[in-house]
Order: sequence, then structure tokens, then C-alpha cells
Amino acid sequence: MTQPTTAVPPQRTRNALLARRARTESSLAGVQETVDRMLKDRTAITMAAVARQAGVSRTFLYDNPAARQIMATAAAKAAGRRTEGHETERKTLEASWRERALNSEDALKAAHAEILRQREQIAELLGQIRDLNTGWTEDDRIRMTSQNLALKRAARDHETEIRGLTDKLAAARENNRFADRRIADLEARIAEPQLRQGNGAGQHSANSKP
Repeated sequence: MTQPTTAVPPQRTRNALLARRARTESSLAGVQETVDRMLKDRTAITMAAVARQAGVSRTFLYDNPAARQIMATAAAKAAGRRTEGHETERKTLEASWRERALNSEDALKAAHAEILRQREQIAELLGQIRDLNTGWTEDDRIRMTSQNLALKRAARDHETEIRGLTDKLAAARENNRFADRRIADLEARIAEPQLRQGNGAGQHSANSKP
């Protein structure tokens, strides 16, 4: 014998639906508050972390459209901040090493020009000593010789300086190459979370199919 089915009063059904809707809205508000706080603190936003801190289940975050939208928006904001930070770091590194390389090249050019000027002056003084065999006192010869020696020492000092500047320029160029490698690494790090997020979304969609 089939037992009669007890009908649920319409008012109770409405109350249950209102209570469920209120719980959902409360959960969504908690999720939104959690992701806002995590964005402010620059904390990594993951399904597990948000579910734990907001007091909801991962299933709620995956199945509820509004919750999914909150998570997607938060993930996009976090990715934008990471991209902006990496771009700022890249530009700072690039500008720093470029400035050092330019400064080293300018100093190297100035040192070459100074050495050339001093060599010309030395050649001129040596020519005067050779050509003028008369009319010069012993003191004049001593003075000319002393000036010649001083110029030779200055030329040697400049040659030492130019070798140092050449080494600095080589180091600056090597640092530029290092900065290029660092920039490539930063770009890879920027792209990796986005690829992982895309793969995760695709996998979840496949798992959620009946």
C-alpha cells in the first residue's frame, strides 16, 4: 500500500529559498572581502586560500557563477600588479646599466683624446730640442727634459686609466647581457601563472561535465 506523500507548505518552501539565498549572498560577500584583503596585502590568491579564509568550500567557488567572477577579477588584478612590478624592475635595470655603459664610453673617449693631445705635445717638445742646438742654456735644457718626463708620466697614467675604463666598459656590457637574461626570466615568470590558470580552468570545465 502506497503511503500518502506529505506536501511541503508553500510558506516553508519560500522561507527555505530565502534562507539559502541569504547564505549565498553572505558567502559571496565573504569571498569578496577576502580577495580584497588579499589583493591589498599582496597575498597569492588561490582557490584553497580564499575558501579557507572566507569560510566557504572550493565547490562553492567553482560552481557559483558570481563567486567564479569574483575570483577571475581578483586573479586578473593580481596578474596586472605582477606585470607592472616586473616591468618597473626591468626598466630600472635597463636604465641603470645603459647609463653606466654610456658613462664608461664617454670617459673612454675623453681619455683617448687627452692621450693624443699629450703625445702631440711631447712630439713638439722633442722636435724643439732636436732642432734648436744653439740659443739654449743648460737650465733651459733641464727644464725641457723635466717637462718631457712629466708629460711621459702623465701619458702613462692616462694609459693606466684608459685600461681601467676599458675594463669597466666591458663589465657594463656584461651587466647589460645579464639584465637581458633577467628580463627574459621575468617575462617567463609573468606568462607562467596565466598559462597555469588557463590550464586549470580548462581542466575544471572538463571535470565538471556529467
